[in-house]
Amino acid sequence: MSTTAPLAGTEAHPHARVVLSAGLASGSPSHAYLFHGPNGTGKARAARALAAELLAEGDPDPESVRARVETDSHPDLTWVRPTGAHVMRVDDVEEAVIGAATRTPFEAARRVFVLERVDTMNDEVANRMLKTLEEPAHFVHLILLTDSIGRVLDTVKSRCQLVRFDPLPPAMLAASLAAEGIPDDRAAASARLALGNGDRARLLASDEGLALRAEAERMVRTALAGGGSTPDDLQPWRGLLDRAEDRRRGVEEAAAEESERMAGLAPKGRERRAVERELEEAAKRDGRRAHTGIIELGLNLMGAAFRDLACVAEGAPQAVLGMDVIEALGQAGAGRDAAALRQAVELCDATRQSLQQNVSEELALEALFYRLARLVGKPD
Repeated sequence: MSTTAPLAGTEAHPHARVVLSAGLASGSPSHAYLFHGPNGTGKARAARALAAELLAEGDPDPESVRARVETDSHPDLTWVRPTGAHVMRVDDVEEAVIGAATRTPFEAARRVFVLERVDTMNDEVANRMLKTLEEPAHFVHLILLTDSIGRVLDTVKSRCQLVRFDPLPPAMLAASLAAEGIPDDRAAASARLALGNGDRARLLASDEGLALRAEAERMVRTALAGGGSTPDDLQPWRGLLDRAEDRRRGVEEAAAEESERMAGLAPKGRERRAVERELEEAAKRDGRRAHTGIIELGLNLMGAAFRDLACVAEGAPQAVLGMDVIEALGQAGAGRDAAALRQAVELCDATRQSLQQNVSEELALEALFYRLARLVGKPD
C-alpha cells in the first residue's frame, strides 16, 4: 500500500506523517496505534484518514470506501466515544470493540476501531481491553486517541505504537484564523492562548470565545479588587456558568436536530423508539461534556491571565499570552507579588482538576473566587 500525499491531519506533524506513512507503505501497519498530543491538532482527522486507507486497500472502489468512512457509514469502522463525562465505561467497549473484534469484517479485509479519550479508561476497562490490544485477530486495527498521554495507563501505552502530534505553532494558528477573516490582534491572542490547540484557537477567536474571555477576565479583575463592589460583581462566577449553560443548550439543540434525521432512517416501531432513546441520551451526554468543557476552558483562561500578570511582575512581558488585554489587566494587578500570582494559577488548575471528581461546579467556582480574592486582592 502506498500514498502519494501525507495523510490528512498529519501535514504539520512530521513524526506522525513518517510513522503512519511507513506503516501503510510496508503493507504491515501496526495493530494498535496511540495518537497523543493536544486537542485540535489533527488526531481525529488523521485517525479517520488512516482508517480509510486501511479499509480501502484491495477494494475495487477505494474512493467510495473513503467517502463512507468520512460519513461514518462504513460497516467495518467502529468509532467509540466514552459515554461518561470523565470516564470510559466497560459498556463502551465490551461489545462495540472486544466482542466485535472477534468477528470477521463485513466487506473489507480489515476492521478498524477508533477509541477517543483513552486517558479516561480506568483499570477495569483496561483489563478488559488487554487481550484485544495484545493479541487481536490479524484483521483488527485499533487507533487510540488521547490529549493527555500522562494519564493513559502504562498497560495500554506499552501495547501500542505511539504517534506524536505536536502543539501547533502560534504563528500557524494565527495565520489560519486571519485567513478566515479574524482581525489580526484577535487572531494572534487567540493563537497564543490556545497553547497549540487548533479547535481552542478557533473557539477563542469567535464571538462566543470573546464572551468567555470577558467573563474569565472579569472574575480575575474582581478577585484582584478583593471582591465585588457592584451587584453584578458580587457573584462573578455566575457569568462563567451562564456561558457554559449556553454552550450546553446549543450542543443539545444541534444534536437533537441530527437525532431526528438519524431516527427517521430507522424503521418504525420498537427499533425506532430504541434508536430515539439512544440518540437522546447521546445528545444529553454531549451537552454535559460541552458544559464542563466551557467551565474548564474558563478556568484555563483565568490561570493564563494570572500567569500573564506574573510574567509582567517578573519583567518578562514577551512571554505574555493575552497580549490584547494585558495593559488594562496589568493596571488592575499592579503591585501584586509574583509568587502570589503564580499560586493563583495553581488554584485555578486545581479547581479545574477537581471538576473531574463530579464536585458542584458552582460551589467550586465560588470557593475559588474567595480564595483568589484573599490571595491577590488589592492591598490596603
